[in-house]
Amino acid sequence: MAAVICGSLAFDTIMTFGGRFADQILPDQLHILNVSFLVPEMRRDFGGCAGNIAYSLNALGGQALPMATVGNDGADYVARLRELGIGTEFVRELSDTYTAQCFITTDLANNQITAFHPGAMQQAHLTKIEARPDIRLGIISPDGRDAMLEHAAQFKVAGIPFVFDPGQGLPMFNGDELTRFIEQSDWVTVNDYEARMLSDRTGWSSAEISRRVQGLVVTLGAQGCEVWVKGECTVVPAVVPTGIVDPTGCGDAWRGALLFGLEKGWSLVDCAALGNRIGALKIAVRGPQNYQVDREALGL
Repeated sequence: MAAVICGSLAFDTIMTFGGRFADQILPDQLHILNVSFLVPEMRRDFGGCAGNIAYSLNALGGQALPMATVGNDGADYVARLRELGIGTEFVRELSDTYTAQCFITTDLANNQITAFHPGAMQQAHLTKIEARPDIRLGIISPDGRDAMLEHAAQFKVAGIPFVFDPGQGLPMFNGDELTRFIEQSDWVTVNDYEARMLSDRTGWSSAEISRRVQGLVVTLGAQGCEVWVKGECTVVPAVVPTGIVDPTGCGDAWRGALLFGLEKGWSLVDCAALGNRIGALKIAVRGPQNYQVDREALGL
């Protein structure tokens, strides 16, 4: 069965700064911030939340259907998805704009500064979600504002259970809108910073949010994650990676594993445990879609 993955397809330009941002920024001068970072290392990768999540789910043996929009420079990306065996029927190609572009600078402490040009993603709402027998799950990941609002409502109308994963798109929405997302969704996933913002804007604690959905997961990076179900929290420990090379796309790799487990009917704790293992694989490899998954070693 397939999972519809709503979000961006983007090109990631990833640069490495050989120092620490904190050493270059004067806290008492933030009101006139003007900094420059020398980045001798640079590469361009296939990325975007929908693409990264689809890559993870596909590598685990699931059927991923990204719902995204690319521009006039996106043909290579669409071809890559097809080569990987990822369905592209919900990928819309536009001729009058660029594909979304993400420019990421990472320092030695794995902190990141990101600039994002949405490009074709701003028209993602033009593609509609409808009920289909082979579609069992969905996820709302960071996308155009209108697309996130409309696709959530369409999932609900179609009776397709879905994960609300606002990510870096969370600040676009006010408390009422975030409340509506939660009430429409079946699961919510956020990192620890986003969890605090979500609680601030809705007025609901993590425990309260988890009582309104089937479960809430708060990822904590190297500390693993919190799984909240019916107001109770279970901490799922992190998996120690073989190396810490590049954090870009770790959260998306985790979410692909979440979708895989949910489709299999696993508990949310078991889904999170697999997500931690896949996140550890990804962080040891440069780029969001360059790691390999050994399904046999994972017992899948």
